[in-house]
Amino acid sequence: MATVAQPRPRTRSTVAARRRPALRHLGPNWYAAVMGTAIIANAGAGLPFHVPGLPVVWALSLAMLVVLLVARAGHWLHHRDQARAHLLDPTVAPFYGCLSMAFLAVGIGSLSVGTDVIGEAAAVPLAWVLYGAGTLIGLVAAVAVPYLMVVRHDVAPGSASPVWLLPVVAPMVSATLGPLLVPHLPAGQAREAMLLGSYAMFGMSLLATLVILPVVFSRLIHRGALPLFLTPTLFLVLGPLGQSTTAVNKLADVAGGSIGATYAHGMAAFAVLYGVPVMGFALMWLALAVAMAVRAARRGMGFAMTWWAFTFPVGTCVTGAEGLARHTGLHAFDWLAVALYALLVAAWLVAGFHTVRGLVDGRLLAAPGKK
Repeated sequence: MATVAQPRPRTRSTVAARRRPALRHLGPNWYAAVMGTAIIANAGAGLPFHVPGLPVVWALSLAMLVVLLVARAGHWLHHRDQARAHLLDPTVAPFYGCLSMAFLAVGIGSLSVGTDVIGEAAAVPLAWVLYGAGTLIGLVAAVAVPYLMVVRHDVAPGSASPVWLLPVVAPMVSATLGPLLVPHLPAGQAREAMLLGSYAMFGMSLLATLVILPVVFSRLIHRGALPLFLTPTLFLVLGPLGQSTTAVNKLADVAGGSIGATYAHGMAAFAVLYGVPVMGFALMWLALAVAMAVRAARRGMGFAMTWWAFTFPVGTCVTGAEGLARHTGLHAFDWLAVALYALLVAAWLVAGFHTVRGLVDGRLLAAPGKK
């Protein structure tokens, strides 16, 4: 007698995989697309000439953030096993820093160009909400992700990656948005608290970067080039460099009305004395990263979501150069900002085109190994 094959029992994970399958592999790295879009508007607003269309780009970044938040909520609702797996994966968990920075990048744009879209009466409260959410998530990620890497993740020797910088850079972006909100606070204790709190987050992020960056460089020297698809992550090193330069210049802009004159003058001097050397190192690293990217491209590097690393970090260098141009009056920094912005826009167009095409054909949301 022929036996009838019994159906395989459906486990909880297989049932989850059949619900909203397009969301199953939607990781936190997708927030990098929001960051990369928002920085186009934020960086363009500080150039020495008018760039048309920036409010539209900012509105696009806000819409992307809303859509992605809904999609990620669906991911957690229908694919909790995969969401937990992401948290326990040392290559994915650091991208939770991108969630914070997406909020903050859109918040910066809300004040710099968003008023042309929704008016100041709506832009300022929106910036406060985005600042609050982004800062809280960033501070949690800056502690929680390193904690998980120590006690839960299985980190192989020699696997250090620039991606490790993502959770600790998030407070630096808060230190950039904070000064923009200072003028909207009452004079006195509130402004001084925001100013010094932003400086504290600047220091937190900077010192954490100084701990991680030597480990990343040591891995490159002793283990060689990164895998092809990870090569764009070398540009992530520019993030803390450009963002910290941007932060100290933004803080110096508002120090005069927030703290004593002696400290305000010191902060203005520090913005230049810190920013110029760091920008020099950023340009050196940019040259190294470009050389490595060209090498990878010649060896067949295909598109991956890591290509969004070509955008936001470069954009922070644009805003850093703009801040130095304001505080030094040196036109060379204006030209540097313009040149870097041209590179930023080109990278955004390329990454955006391939992302849209990958969404349309389904490759970007396919399971690993099926792309």
